Amino acid sequence: MSAIQNKTTTQAANESFIPTMRELARAYQAFSSYSEAHVRQFDLTPAQFDVIASLGNTNGMSMGNLGEKTLITKGTLTGVIDRLIQKQLVARETPPDNRRSVIVQLTAKGQEIFEQVFPVHIAHIKERFEKLDPSELELLKVLLSRLRQAF
Repeated sequence: MSAIQNKTTTQAANESFIPTMRELARAYQAFSSYSEAHVRQFDLTPAQFDVIASLGNTNGMSMGNLGEKTLITKGTLTGVIDRLIQKQLVARETPPDNRRSVIVQLTAKGQEIFEQVFPVHIAHIKERFEKLDPSELELLKVLLSRLRQAF
């Protein structure tokens, strides 16, 4: 490695934002692991829970809207919906007035699962967020929003 390359990589490795980036990734991994372990107790994957939570208290939504709300990619979302249909938790329907649209909605069984699992999971997550003061939560929300907008 040349002296110039070594200096460039050393400068890059010492960028001031790197510890923040690492902490953000670690925080997300910790949150994701904690949430996933709880959701799996209900025989749901995190993506399946996300779909059920998004569809709860709605009359259903299009695949496009569901993808935006859940942040699940279109290809992955189709597979998640297929598995939820197999579990009889959601139904997929094409409206007669718009054959290009697909609406997904909870079945009665899916609504029952939503009503049982959603509040329990939110309470589970709340236990961890309550370790922060309301002012810290607000600051964290603002800073995360600013960071997202930077990208």
